[in-house]
Amino acid sequence: MIEQPEQLFKHLSCGVYVVGVRDGDRQNAFTAAWVMQASFKPPLLAISINPHHYSYQLMQASAICSVNVLGRSQYALAEHFGQTGLADKMAGQHWQTAVTGAPILADSLAYFDCKVLHYTDAGDHKIAVCEVVAGAKLNEGPPLLYALTGNKDGSDSLY
Repeated sequence: MIEQPEQLFKHLSCGVYVVGVRDGDRQNAFTAAWVMQASFKPPLLAISINPHHYSYQLMQASAICSVNVLGRSQYALAEHFGQTGLADKMAGQHWQTAVTGAPILADSLAYFDCKVLHYTDAGDHKIAVCEVVAGAKLNEGPPLLYALTGNKDGSDSLY
């Protein structure tokens, strides 16, 4: 069940999110800014993911993920989950699960628990089209907007 979808989906903007993935005992999370609502019925999200990353392997194998909306004060989390090659990215955070079993960041503003329906090519990324099967607002506060992060992720050099 999705709690208050009319309010929950308004948390999606050009924001910064942590996407949690799991395949059996293997789990990971990554920072994403390219997330958007794609449909009302059924409720769908489109998530852009680099197909060369470990998280993509897990998402592809399990067909589940969570999208966790970061708050404006959680920039350090965005930086942390934007790194690659960490031994255990998940350590030190509070995680929970809902319907799919994908890891949900308990300290996020809101979460969307998703089943991946299909992928499509998008340049150097893939777009995962995901059905939201559960979601809820967890904490109060304004969302972290991608525009507020400046060039901290180094993306300016990619254009």
